[in-house]
Amino acid sequence: MIEKLVCVNCGAEYFPQSADAPNVWMTCPTCGPAEGILDFRYDLEAVRDSWLDKPLSKREHNHWRYAELLPLKETSLRTDWQVGWTPIVDAERLATELDLERVLLKDEGRNPSASFKDRASSVGVAHAMEVGANAIACASTGNAATSLACHAALAGIEANIFVPHTAPEPKLAQLLVFGARVFSVEGSYDQAYQLCSSACEQFGWYNRNCAINPVLVEGKKTAGLEIAEQVAAYGGVPDWVAVSIGDGCTIAGIWKGLSEMHALGMIDRLPRLLGVQAKEVAPIPYALEHGVLPEPGEGTTMADSIDVQVPRNWRKAVNALDSAHGRVVCVSDEQILAAIRLAGRHGVFAEPAAAAALAGVVEAVDAKIIEPHESVLVMITGSGLKDIRSSIRAGGEPLSIKPDLTSVEAAVENAM
Repeated sequence: MIEKLVCVNCGAEYFPQSADAPNVWMTCPTCGPAEGILDFRYDLEAVRDSWLDKPLSKREHNHWRYAELLPLKETSLRTDWQVGWTPIVDAERLATELDLERVLLKDEGRNPSASFKDRASSVGVAHAMEVGANAIACASTGNAATSLACHAALAGIEANIFVPHTAPEPKLAQLLVFGARVFSVEGSYDQAYQLCSSACEQFGWYNRNCAINPVLVEGKKTAGLEIAEQVAAYGGVPDWVAVSIGDGCTIAGIWKGLSEMHALGMIDRLPRLLGVQAKEVAPIPYALEHGVLPEPGEGTTMADSIDVQVPRNWRKAVNALDSAHGRVVCVSDEQILAAIRLAGRHGVFAEPAAAAALAGVVEAVDAKIIEPHESVLVMITGSGLKDIRSSIRAGGEPLSIKPDLTSVEAAVENAM
């Protein structure tokens, strides 16, 4: 039930249903691909009427339940792909440790390729099929790539993936097993992104990159739509939603979903956003203050999914943070390692970028940004299986013993 697309830079409006509209809307023709990111807007009255006719309570528990708020024809929905409706863990002991009312961990590692990015890729691949594309491409530090490879394999279309040469081996393994053509770029994510964009133009591939294709953010926003429904079982809307930030698409998408549910009357208030970046890779705080990106730095982080010096969707991220009266905190790799262990103690296996959001909550509590007895939902965006080396680094080594009970007793005593 698309009404229009709006440029987040100049505010120009475009109407996909017009006779001269192309099959695929990417960026504002006036502002160009660097600044002219588009945003889908929907006829919310029509959505409300449709939900009255067919209530959400009677729909399947996956993200296709929000069909009226997705930029797809009904015939393009792939309801056989089980994406979304990921579980929320009520981390009561953690809330007590942090002196917070409630800490909720939303475990996106339960998606098909074990990350949040399945929300975007499933919608992107469905849209690519809708417009007749037979090949699709993206640049990624890992999770978007593995997710695209997974859903392209399900759809039977060619996937072309550009990753920096530093991408973790488990993510590369997923790409190759899913049958994608993988280009390991001897350079940074930013260089891989530029190369992918050029290749899409050269070969006519459907561009899955969230930073240029507004369809993908619509997939990501389903997490926000979902949160609005799920939190009713946990005391209602939390005071904060914590999200790690790389390219900016994820936090923007989640906020869009929450905002649409608020506009539809499904929740009575909106949470604040806590954006989290790595200390060595933190352009968003500067952009939030100055309205422009800083010059790219040279730093890096173990959290490969947020190791992005030039976020392509920074403007949407900043707009979301402004609208949400949000804050941004930065965390070190050591804090991320501690957060991996912390999440694990509560039954959630988080990769570094996912754990960064939890590390940010701890930092925000220490800095008195999050006040005592407030509540927070933390987006755990990917499984720790994505980066085994970092997981082992966080968890430590097993106890090596001889095959006798005396060795067990000695090891137990030493561990106490």
